[in-house]
Amino acid sequence: MVESEAPRRNEGYQDLRDLLDQFEEMGEVAHVDGADWNLEVGAIAEMTAAAKPGRAKAVLFDNIKGYPSGTRILAGGANAFRRLAVVLGLPEPKDEIDLVKSYRERNKKEFKLIPPAEVETGPIMQNIMRDEDVDLWEFPAPFVHELDGGRYIGTDDAIIMRDPDTGWVNSATYRVMVHDKNTVGIWMSPGKQGRLISEKYFAKGETCPVLISCGHDPLLFLVSHQEIDHEVDEFAYAGGMRGRALEVIKSELHGLPIPAHAEIVLEGEICAEELKEEGPFGEFMGYYASNATQLPTVKINRVYYRTNPILTLAIPSRPPENFTFARAALKSAMIWDECEKAGLNGVKGVWCHEAGAGRLFNVISIKQLYPGHASQAGMLAMNCHAGNYAGRWVVVVDEDIDPSNMFDVIWAMSTRCDPPEDVQFVKRSWSTPLDPLLREPPWQNNRGLIDACRPFGWKDEFPKVAEASPELKAQIRDKFSHLFD
Repeated sequence: MVESEAPRRNEGYQDLRDLLDQFEEMGEVAHVDGADWNLEVGAIAEMTAAAKPGRAKAVLFDNIKGYPSGTRILAGGANAFRRLAVVLGLPEPKDEIDLVKSYRERNKKEFKLIPPAEVETGPIMQNIMRDEDVDLWEFPAPFVHELDGGRYIGTDDAIIMRDPDTGWVNSATYRVMVHDKNTVGIWMSPGKQGRLISEKYFAKGETCPVLISCGHDPLLFLVSHQEIDHEVDEFAYAGGMRGRALEVIKSELHGLPIPAHAEIVLEGEICAEELKEEGPFGEFMGYYASNATQLPTVKINRVYYRTNPILTLAIPSRPPENFTFARAALKSAMIWDECEKAGLNGVKGVWCHEAGAGRLFNVISIKQLYPGHASQAGMLAMNCHAGNYAGRWVVVVDEDIDPSNMFDVIWAMSTRCDPPEDVQFVKRSWSTPLDPLLREPPWQNNRGLIDACRPFGWKDEFPKVAEASPELKAQIRDKFSHLFD
């Protein structure tokens, strides 16, 4: 790794507990005592995130009804402006696009994959339930939404599997519902790596070994629910983001890598022949878009957990959600990177809006350089790996538009876009059963590309914007700063 010019902010914590101490010092944690795991935890997490999108405090629940003090739930750990900068090891940014730029610039200078380091033991091995002693009800898995089909222990999780053909270890986020004391169900969308890996085992007539990490450093969740390149080790990617190797321990049954500083990790096998009903569950697009289905069960034979464990929680809901700000920031950087790697010049910013669940409404800002530049930018942002899954709209705007500012974006759409000329459609793109507009396979959807840039042929003659100049604004802010605090 290239040596940093200054210490990275995320070098100062080892695990989730150290990070919480930092968040406490920053005044970024709200404490809730006595909430009920049945609906109250979910509703509080949902409502606090929605009240201040990107600026809400993390919520730490303790003395949860029916559970001993010290067995806690953390919601929205990295889902805010200041906290996400700490987790990513960045200086505190000025705004959303500054956060994305800072993350990209740091990665360009320093980033490389750092494989995990295997260690003999760690805090996660403080307690182990084995075989008949496994009891998942020891943990306060919440009943999240009123119409859910059960309690979900896995939302802010990392599902860890090994490809039986290549040995590649994949870590991804899928929802995990508790069926009983030692059985869970995992819902995986068609085409996702975890599902493809499990189907390889099933085709051989075997069960699929799996680890389910249910509480951990937010970095593991951030990399697990993004579209990292195929066969890239998410642990190595997270290590690159931290600037040092993540420590892992071989699991007792299958030798899968357990995050050594995680809070709760389940180990078991997915059984193709043993089915149970999973769902429904309120999902990230803000709907109950998939019905309850019969899914393979996961028999849990080991539970590794720390004393006084912290279950981490992500609440899919009507946006803004308690994980979509962090998703939006990383996905924006990834789309920006992939567009530039594909040869696109003039990109000034990318933002994936929380109103689109961090996926469905993405905006790319460019300095137009040639005819068709805006169309090229939109097509790349729509179809690159990071931007393709379950998208809906891509809007292209000029460099004077802040892509993270919805007022700016809608103003550009309203004044620079001629709908019959500047809206294009792409059909049969990769989507998901969670898309509320889809009722049956194949899980493909249609996309809209909006060119909200000044018409290239006469952009220099386009009417001037009625707005104070940046220089005048700076003077006014300095002279009358009390008005803008």
